[in-house]
Amino acid sequence: MESEKHIESLQKAVKSIKIADHMLYVTYPVVKDKRLLLKALENVSEALIDVINAILQYDYLFKRIQLYKNDARLNFETFLNKCAKRYNISDEETFQLTEILKLAESHKKSPLEFLRKERVVIMSDSLKTNIIEPEKLKKYLSLAKMIVEKARFGMNIK
Repeated sequence: MESEKHIESLQKAVKSIKIADHMLYVTYPVVKDKRLLLKALENVSEALIDVINAILQYDYLFKRIQLYKNDARLNFETFLNKCAKRYNISDEETFQLTEILKLAESHKKSPLEFLRKERVVIMSDSLKTNIIEPEKLKKYLSLAKMIVEKARFGMNIK
């Protein structure tokens, strides 16, 4: 049903967060496989995309915003410009959220990734590097959790 899409998206976000949380706090410390960091990044990114979709769907349901069928960029701009403030998501949080999504995108497009000490280095075509480390991912995860909670509060979902 149309009115339940936002709840499904929120549930998917929570599931992705739980998976990333387990990877970072339980599996990674035992196994120490750096690929788990990349999988955790993917899950945090998916969670953020799902919570953004939930917020957009909820606001669209109540005719607060216009959505664009084939333009995710315009929908993301709508989220940043119109929805984020309504859900008490600060400019700093939206900046970090954007950085996480860019990092996940660079990981997908990256021709080269290598391991160095406790870090994963992602190299782009232009030889620009991004570094992923467990502590950074834990901060990203806590940001995702906080945004899900703000979305739940804004939608009045327990």
